[in-house]
Amino acid sequence: MTRRELDAAGITDPGLRADYTRCRELNARYGRTYFLATRLLPLERRSAVHALYGFARWADDIVDDLDRGRTPEERDLALKRLEGDLAHALRTGGGDQPVVRAVADTADRYGIEVPLFEDFLASMRSDLTVTDYPTYADLRAYMHGSAAVIGLQMLPVLGTVVPREEAAPHAAALGVAFQLTNFLRDVGEDLDRGRVYLPADLLAAHGVDRPLLEWSRRTGGQDPRIRAAFVAAEEMTRDVYREAEPGIAMLDPRVRPCIRAAFTLYGGILDAIARQGYTVLHRRAVVSRPRRAATAAAGIVRVAAARRRARSARPAAGTVVLERKEPGHG
Repeated sequence: MTRRELDAAGITDPGLRADYTRCRELNARYGRTYFLATRLLPLERRSAVHALYGFARWADDIVDDLDRGRTPEERDLALKRLEGDLAHALRTGGGDQPVVRAVADTADRYGIEVPLFEDFLASMRSDLTVTDYPTYADLRAYMHGSAAVIGLQMLPVLGTVVPREEAAPHAAALGVAFQLTNFLRDVGEDLDRGRVYLPADLLAAHGVDRPLLEWSRRTGGQDPRIRAAFVAAEEMTRDVYREAEPGIAMLDPRVRPCIRAAFTLYGGILDAIARQGYTVLHRRAVVSRPRRAATAAAGIVRVAAARRRARSARPAAGTVVLERKEPGHG
């Protein structure tokens, strides 16, 4: 399948094909929900999505540094090197890392704006020093770079049937919704790393603070205040999903099944959290395999229907705004 995706995308250089393959491996290994949804995309657009995911994952791993045990100063230096490597690659097409070369090629092909990558890396750097967020507004400012820009990077790859600026707020909201879902699901693991991504004012409204969360994580103890705070965090997240959902209909019909599947699967994580009684400090909520399979099957049906409609549509019927650029032009 990797070869077919690369062929469909017009990626012929052997080195670049290896770079994109590395990104696909990262997506398949770490982004199970995301990767499953990506398989519903048209073949020619999957490699670009893998590149965007691969680069984001690489930067995130530098910040978290789960394996090497580097100091914050060493991680900051590694992040600066990645930032410099990306800047060089975006200018010249070169780069030291496979993920950098692949994402720079994707940015060139689809005209993805450089400031989106700069904002992303700025948020990654803040993770080296910032360990909590006093208000939801503070968290949203962080998530502009860590999540909203991912949705905005995706828009040129996916294509829209409306002017891109009309779809952009919904795409940004979808990135934020996905990240808020991860924050609630991973609250225990993040706490182990010294971070709390749920707004302090939301927690305080229910009588919860960091020491109480740490006590619950350490002892396995339950507290109704924590449950109430997590219910409020779920409601806050579902509000963002509602902001995002109208944007799905603004996308190229051929990519809607992919985004709908991702929307459903990530929303399913919230459902799993609720079913487990909001015990995310003690166990990770996951979408069951049967539900994942059912969502994927429904997506395949939608893909087939979209393809039938595309084949039967007259050329003048509708306009898809997909701004793909050939490498090296601009």
